[in-house]
Amino acid sequence: MTQDVSIGQPWLLLIYQLPAKPAYVRVKIWRQLQAMGATPLKNTVHALPFRDTAVDRFDGLQKEILNSGGEALVLKAQLLGGMTDGDVRGLFDAARDADYDELTREARALLGEEISGADLKRLRKRLHEIAAIDFFDAHGRQAAEAAIAELERQAREHPDVSRSGSPQSFTLTDLRQRVWVTRRGVHVDRIASAWLIRRFIDKQASFKFVDSKGYEPQPGELRFDMAEAEFTHEEDCCTFETLLLRVGPASDPALQAIAEMVHELDIADGKFQRPETVGFSAIIAGICASTSDDGVRIAQGSDALDQFYSYFSRCRA
Repeated sequence: MTQDVSIGQPWLLLIYQLPAKPAYVRVKIWRQLQAMGATPLKNTVHALPFRDTAVDRFDGLQKEILNSGGEALVLKAQLLGGMTDGDVRGLFDAARDADYDELTREARALLGEEISGADLKRLRKRLHEIAAIDFFDAHGRQAAEAAIAELERQAREHPDVSRSGSPQSFTLTDLRQRVWVTRRGVHVDRIASAWLIRRFIDKQASFKFVDSKGYEPQPGELRFDMAEAEFTHEEDCCTFETLLLRVGPASDPALQAIAEMVHELDIADGKFQRPETVGFSAIIAGICASTSDDGVRIAQGSDALDQFYSYFSRCRA
């Protein structure tokens, strides 16, 4: 007499064997399994919840294993003993919770620090990547989302560049031969703003770098991108945009293109999607990684911005 077996969760299994050499194939297959969220049941048995997308992923990986000289089977399976569906779901949740926990720790480590738009974008992208393979809604997602949301709130408030009251009015003559003061540790917005100041606003400008709060300006000094500065963030504009709008030349399409890149990296609100922003981000990251000298950062960043300005002027942005 045949015993009735209740139908549980269907699973998709990849059972494979790879040749000993070349070793890099094993690493490549393992990384692909990690990226698609497969969980190991045994050393060479990986599982995914049975879905059409999972079938496509395992089919593609099976072909790659076979082309590498290995063996692979893709099976639709039902657990009958040894492990329950709940046990397997627990393996998936544990793997995703570990991913979420790592992301949460990274986000919390940045609280209280100066956050760049690139950092926020990277963390949010990683959250989406983990969520895409979070098949059973692991609990760790809530903490990761909360930590990133707190960073985004901190970035929006940006206390180091806040200002009370209305901005002062200046003519171009008022801005000539000044000492321009900003926060130490310049990054994208301050580097670009310094370039804009020296090239288009005050060719004789010199720069001074101070602590972020409590600085009292001396005669002949103007502050930018810092607390109570004469030029800083206004509404949804970064400091570069504020300078461009208030003292110009705002009608220059090449400068508008640069402003969009700076905005995207500094604020990261998705307002602009210029393809050149990725390259600009890499250049700024490289400059800041190679030196902590603010004057050198501005000089090197200015060289790069000169090139972007020439490019956008030629192609009319």
